Amino acid sequence: MSLTRRSALASLAGLSASLALPALAQTPARPSITRRIRHLAYSDQGGRPDGVQVMVSRKHLYVGHMFSNGVTVIDVANPSRPKPLRFIAAPPNTRTHHLQTSGDLMLVVCGADIPTIGKYNPLQSYYQQSFAGTMSGELEFAAGLKIFDISKPAEPREIAFLNIPGIGLNRLWYVGGRYAYLSAHMDGFTDHILVVVDMTEPSKPEIAGRWWLPGMWREGGETPSWSNQRVALHHMIVAGNLGYAAWRDGGFTILDIADPAKIKLLSHVTTTPPFPGGTHTPLPLPGRKLAVILDESTGLACAKGLSYTWLYDVRSPENPVSIATLPTPKDQAWCRPGENFGPHNLHENRPETFQSEEILFATYHNAGLRIFDIRDAFAPKEIASYVAPPPTRILDPRPGYALAPQSCDINVQADGTMYLSDWNAGLHVLHYEG
Repeated sequence: MSLTRRSALASLAGLSASLALPALAQTPARPSITRRIRHLAYSDQGGRPDGVQVMVSRKHLYVGHMFSNGVTVIDVANPSRPKPLRFIAAPPNTRTHHLQTSGDLMLVVCGADIPTIGKYNPLQSYYQQSFAGTMSGELEFAAGLKIFDISKPAEPREIAFLNIPGIGLNRLWYVGGRYAYLSAHMDGFTDHILVVVDMTEPSKPEIAGRWWLPGMWREGGETPSWSNQRVALHHMIVAGNLGYAAWRDGGFTILDIADPAKIKLLSHVTTTPPFPGGTHTPLPLPGRKLAVILDESTGLACAKGLSYTWLYDVRSPENPVSIATLPTPKDQAWCRPGENFGPHNLHENRPETFQSEEILFATYHNAGLRIFDIRDAFAPKEIASYVAPPPTRILDPRPGYALAPQSCDINVQADGTMYLSDWNAGLHVLHYEG
């Protein structure tokens, strides 16, 4: 039987108790840390400081939120004076934390508001539980892809909604052209799979293809080969006809996506065990035939061990070879109670942003923004950093978090202006002085 939105919520086991915002933890105040980075401005994003993905288009910044459920539009014509203009509310119980802009279009994910309506098993990490195991109750929400016309940047206008029955979308990749690549939980699957959408007519998007790791299609009789892990597509980034996809504890794949209806697996690499897993961001560097694969840290106080960002030689896409890792920040003792230390995301070299295959910009949950020189791919080195001061309150309803930065996304512009988001603590506008 198909797992519908309502039945998914109704049939899932109730797990832990209260969803109230946690009490503010007491942690010593720590000043910001700055090295070769200039701070330009701070914004609480119109009173909604919970920022996830940020996109810049025509001097406007679009912010997807982790808990506020909607999108904020900010005028950044003067990056030193960001001006929140409007908030576009999502449907009830719907999270719209990731988005992409290209030309006159903005694509926004819609899915169940897991962090707020979810209930978590105290015996398992949030990151270990599949989306078919993190919620209970009966609530309606939107699951699919919203498409906006942003030809008037301050006034996004919704022009289409592609309904994808299930628990919803997580992330996507769209840089213009015919296809958008979605991470979508669809009815009948254990978690998020790859869904390719034909954008030939933006007001009438259509699904053009799907792909998943064997074991994920529950309705098709497949049985997972894993347990106590979360195997789910976080997102895929495309270079030519190759798609580099991150599958959390399922590692990463390189796919031949020349024909979305007949996607072919070229290689599949996992790091867990022995490493913690949580593969999050796959960044191809096609000019150098390298790929950067970031494993997101998913445990408080480094309880699962350290997570790393790996550099792979992908001259042969069928046989990726690990050649180095980015150095782990050691300027403080970062493994602290109530704090998640380790990598989260990378600047993704999108069109209309700063693009480099020699300089990497990486966010770390409590250790801020780190910039790395990888000209020698076998010996990466950190060359700049910025760590924001801790927030005054925690919006994250998941238990156990202390008052510490949770740096999330980084968007770097061609002139060196950088927009750094935080799950709880608002937007920092920075400038790279390197």
